[in-house]
Amino acid sequence: MDKIQIGTSINGEAVEFLCEPQQSLLEVLRDTLGRTGTKEGCSTGDCGACSVLMDGRLVCACLVLAAEAGGHEITTIEGLATDAGLHPIQQKFLEHAALQCGICTPGLIVATKALLDRHPDPDETTIRYWLAGNLCRCTGYDKIIRAVQDAARSLAHPA
Repeated sequence: MDKIQIGTSINGEAVEFLCEPQQSLLEVLRDTLGRTGTKEGCSTGDCGACSVLMDGRLVCACLVLAAEAGGHEITTIEGLATDAGLHPIQQKFLEHAALQCGICTPGLIVATKALLDRHPDPDETTIRYWLAGNLCRCTGYDKIIRAVQDAARSLAHPA
């Protein structure tokens, strides 16, 4: 099968890659481009571990064909931190110990970014609803909810 050449932007950087028509964005991110921060959980869109932003919209990278990424801005977990340090959401997840094994953490952080971009001051019900597509088997979610609430406060009132 012939490969397709795709040009896109990943974490603000212009990127070109070759992919097969059936390859998922997740496969290309991890296996072709070495962006292993995005995790593979289920490969069926059920767990949220592979959540990325595509033009600011939350998507499961396992359900997006890599060829569909052409011309779009993709933001992965690697694109949130800067040279100055962790993104406030990442920092709050650490401070609240809202992570354990780490498989779900990148997807939860990216989903939280999408949430707070749209709803800067979400209530607990909104947070739980927004993160419902991200499964975690380790934390019990309470620490995650507290981390999101604290991140919202931190982003609203930067130090």
